[in-house]
Amino acid sequence: MSAPERIPPRGVTPHAASAELLARGELTVRGRIREASNAALLCTVAYDGREASCVYKPVAGERPLWDFPDGTLAGREVAAYEVSEATGWHLVPPTVLREGPYGEGMVQLWIEAQEEGPGTELLALLDAEEPGPGWKAIGFAEVDEDRTALLVHADDERLRRLSVLDAVINNADRKGGHLLPAPDGRLYGIDHGVTFHTENKLRTLLWGWAGEPLPQEALGVLKGLRDALGDGGALATRLAALITPAEIGAARARVDALLASGVHPEPTGEWPAIPWPPV
Repeated sequence: MSAPERIPPRGVTPHAASAELLARGELTVRGRIREASNAALLCTVAYDGREASCVYKPVAGERPLWDFPDGTLAGREVAAYEVSEATGWHLVPPTVLREGPYGEGMVQLWIEAQEEGPGTELLALLDAEEPGPGWKAIGFAEVDEDRTALLVHADDERLRRLSVLDAVINNADRKGGHLLPAPDGRLYGIDHGVTFHTENKLRTLLWGWAGEPLPQEALGVLKGLRDALGDGGALATRLAALITPAEIGAARARVDALLASGVHPEPTGEWPAIPWPPV
């Protein structure tokens, strides 16, 4: 009997085969990811001779939040994946909503992040007043009692795309630890449970382009999203099973606002702009 084919993180792209594997495969729990604030289980999923590692977050393990309805985080994670797929940027690993060993939950393909090295960092602290070439300023951070440093993120097209996606899905928790550079050069964002609120909740480390004109590519993507989120649109239909009609309408309104302004959003001051802890 031959060993099952493994689907490695390297070179992974969202496609029907990955979705089928995640949705129909047998889940086997291997352990718990203790760093996660909600129950997150590392699993293998196997189907039709194929096998991959994945993360399973059961709804029963979600920690109640004061500003999001109970039991909705898994659906929001899948909704973020659907919007990511609609952009064509494939910034969120393949994600499905399904039954598992501990009830219904989100199942997402595991991405083995590449270790950062010199020249590949996405975030940094600089002893400087200005970010310099290749970096975008986030703000000053207290390093210790007597020292502050400039927190920056890379001036990276992948991060810029992710900042646009976050603005659309109203991501309230874009931390540094949620950025996963893969060995094939792709960048993935994970942990999208606190998204799609009808009120402005955008909290992110990716403020470096705030107020700058949106790239033409992003404007084209947003126009496509506007159509897909319209009444009867393909994306709106898929999201209807995951989030509320009001939340779909709010996402469409955010797309309209981005297109009307033509610039990356800026912090409003109505809500903390940077998540805590930032990483």
